[in-house]
Amino acid sequence: MSYFLRGRVIKGQGYGQRIGFPTANIDRKGYLKLKNGIPFGVYAGLVALGNKVYKAGIVIGPKDAKGHPKLEAHLIGYDGDIYGKLLVFRIEKFLHKFKKYKSEKELKKQIAKDISIIKKII
Repeated sequence: MSYFLRGRVIKGQGYGQRIGFPTANIDRKGYLKLKNGIPFGVYAGLVALGNKVYKAGIVIGPKDAKGHPKLEAHLIGYDGDIYGKLLVFRIEKFLHKFKKYKSEKELKKQIAKDISIIKKII
């Protein structure tokens, strides 16, 4: 089952950028309108930015201080300023549940593995 979300890129915490995997965080207006939501986790999908489409690792969750899930994507091959732009996420395949890692090294290893899988299946 595919899910679609759209939203404008908002400022996140910048953690993805700091560890070498920048992400685009989108506002939650579209997500909050969904009746059943989307299970928290890491997904393979596509992200449309203007007239270009990128393979992407998409993360739903965890919840922020307001109790709403974060919605973010690492656009594979994109390099540039993305703040304020409209993105459309096409969430295709569940990869694994969202989890916290014991170390940054372990997290980076998992992200690299996820990206490798996404490149093969999308």
